[in-house]
Amino acid sequence: MGFADFLSDAGLTMLEQWVTTRSYIAGYGPSQADVASFKALPGPPKVEMYPHAWRWYKHISSYQSEFTSLPGDPSKAYTTYGPEKSELTINPKDAPKAAEAEEEEEDDDLFGSDDESEDEEAKKKREENLAAYKKKKEGKTKPAAKTIVTLDVKPWDDETDMTQLEKNLRAIEMDGIKWGASTLVPLAFGIKKLQITLVVEDDKVSIDDLQEQIAGDEDHVQSTDVAAMQKL
Repeated sequence: MGFADFLSDAGLTMLEQWVTTRSYIAGYGPSQADVASFKALPGPPKVEMYPHAWRWYKHISSYQSEFTSLPGDPSKAYTTYGPEKSELTINPKDAPKAAEAEEEEEDDDLFGSDDESEDEEAKKKREENLAAYKKKKEGKTKPAAKTIVTLDVKPWDDETDMTQLEKNLRAIEMDGIKWGASTLVPLAFGIKKLQITLVVEDDKVSIDDLQEQIAGDEDHVQSTDVAAMQKL
């Protein structure tokens, strides 16, 4: 099937679902598949609606100077990549509800149908099995809640070494943080701020504590601000 039109909600949702578990469109590194898909988008997807697609877009944008040298067939259209088939939830926020309803149906099918003709003993046995299965499933550890955060880190002036600033920032070690893509954004008078994306585990990381650690680099950092936050 391949990707649909990225100008539509359905197409962007398909991209969001595809890169939720992938860093690249195809394979384990940037390729012409990423280039074709990147160029098919009019701009970065909205982070509040498509956080994984937004993260992928920002990451691939860092390779723009290398687009022509990346491996793969540049003549292929972006629609040749992506899922072979798709069952889309048009609004990504409704996906968990749909998945939950489908899972409930599968649970019922797993232990047989609730047919009126089945005898009482068989019906009782089926209900016991279903209850035991659901109890076991509820006891499983749920994945850690995570948030994608975009931070703005402002330097003192236009003479601040932004390369060293970012190096110091990424050297911060906190359990539950995964640093992502970054870019320099012009402010005024030649000054640029560092805008960086990271994923944090909510139970392990305090954004206030992280900002305090970043501000500890007093030679380079004037201030930090949270530009955006989105639950994953």
